[in-house]
Amino acid sequence: MKYDFKGITTEELSYKLNRINIAPNQRLDIKPQFSRQVRKSNDNPKLCFIALSVKIESTEQEPKPFNINVSIVGVFELEKEAEREEERAFVIEATQLLYPYLRSAVTNLTAQAYISPLNLPVINGPIFPEDRDVYAFAPGDVN
Repeated sequence: MKYDFKGITTEELSYKLNRINIAPNQRLDIKPQFSRQVRKSNDNPKLCFIALSVKIESTEQEPKPFNINVSIVGVFELEKEAEREEERAFVIEATQLLYPYLRSAVTNLTAQAYISPLNLPVINGPIFPEDRDVYAFAPGDVN
């Protein structure tokens, strides 16, 4: 399916320092939580908005040195209205296009907070488990 990538904007960038005691050799498991929301314009059914977010939150069971919430939105104009399977494939492709921007925003946010920059992993394939059945990947293709 053909589309135009019209632009990207940030909906939220937040960082909060959590003052927790970390032992010198303690390994932290950051566990970012990703989410995605797809919206269409009421005025133009070919205009599509993909919101991609990542959240890292500290809990009592799993303390983390910071909380982060980053949400970006990509604006896309489809060449034509999509059928269900075409739209699903487009959403997966658009998500893959937006993910490097999300990674960059998280890295920049943590660097500007004067801590070691957090680099989210590079993902070579669908990010969300529900997308993985659309494409067949060899076992080593998805990180």
